[in-house]
Amino acid sequence: MKTIVFTGGGSAGHVTPNIALMHRLEQLGWEIKYIGSATGIEKDIIEREGVSFYPISSGKLRRYFDLKNFKDPFKVMKGVYESYRLLRRLKPAIVFSKGGFVSVPVVLGSRMNKVPVIIHESDMTPGLANKLSIPFATKVCVTFPESLQHVQKEKAVLTGLPIREHIMSGKASRGYQLCDFHSQKPVILVMGGSLGSQIINQAVRDNLDRLLGQFQIVHLCGKGNISSDHAKTRGYKQFEYLNEELPDILAMTDLVISRAGATSIYEFLVLEKPMLLIPLSLQASRGDQILNAKSFQKAGYADVLQEEELTAATLAARVEALHENRESYKRAMQSRKVNDAVASIIELIETHSLTS
Repeated sequence: MKTIVFTGGGSAGHVTPNIALMHRLEQLGWEIKYIGSATGIEKDIIEREGVSFYPISSGKLRRYFDLKNFKDPFKVMKGVYESYRLLRRLKPAIVFSKGGFVSVPVVLGSRMNKVPVIIHESDMTPGLANKLSIPFATKVCVTFPESLQHVQKEKAVLTGLPIREHIMSGKASRGYQLCDFHSQKPVILVMGGSLGSQIINQAVRDNLDRLLGQFQIVHLCGKGNISSDHAKTRGYKQFEYLNEELPDILAMTDLVISRAGATSIYEFLVLEKPMLLIPLSLQASRGDQILNAKSFQKAGYADVLQEEELTAATLAARVEALHENRESYKRAMQSRKVNDAVASIIELIETHSLTS
């Protein structure tokens, strides 16, 4: 039995695509291990999957001044040593990295153990962690065709994004029951990323009277962000976060208001949900979500509202326009070229893994 070590963390988007691959590889007889941060979101997600999780020390890779920047390189060095020792013991045939700051020590530890590494980049341009890791990778899988120009030609492979089968198994009837909704009025799903978005949360709540006249709204608002003032508002259901119930919510959803993280928007694309994307601004990010959103807008899958333009009035107007033109967005999604990213990546894993 071959062993594969997965790594990646810092956000749900760096973890959930790994789950899609892990399930298929388990069916093929692979033994799955995961190396991540002891305090990251990945620990809870992976342990729920019943996969062996090994925590390492990890520092954050920041592009801005912070006193922690002087301390974190030592955490990274410690993480490299821990990864090296772990990988010597686990003896994987290959390592698969989804990025995020915790992945860098694992990739370096893999290189020191002469274990091949495959990296996946979700966004259009590589994040800082993947930029540091790409020189040590055997292959680099990318999601967007535009990404091929940012990776060495001999390493880059256009695979698309691995989508969890679980996300496509929802039942709308269970979603309606969970939210106490009905099927006579369309449903909007609002998502501000795995940690929520205060600015989106506020714009939605400022619009409730107008939007609830035409829609029902299920709002994933992030930990600690549920509004007690709206707890009993009919047609408006709040959750901090959803896991097992998310497929049922998506099954009943007609429109999505969301950030533009690649993992989420590709899942919406596969499910053919018209989207209003509100990417993180340049002040709060490196601009990857802006590029993701522009690509989806160009393909006809989504409308885009920049955060700087977000107000209660602009949000309501763009949602109403999205609903009015929903069929054109669905036609664009239905006409896209479908690529089985899971199958493509597993073929690379099996081709480039060490033989026992």
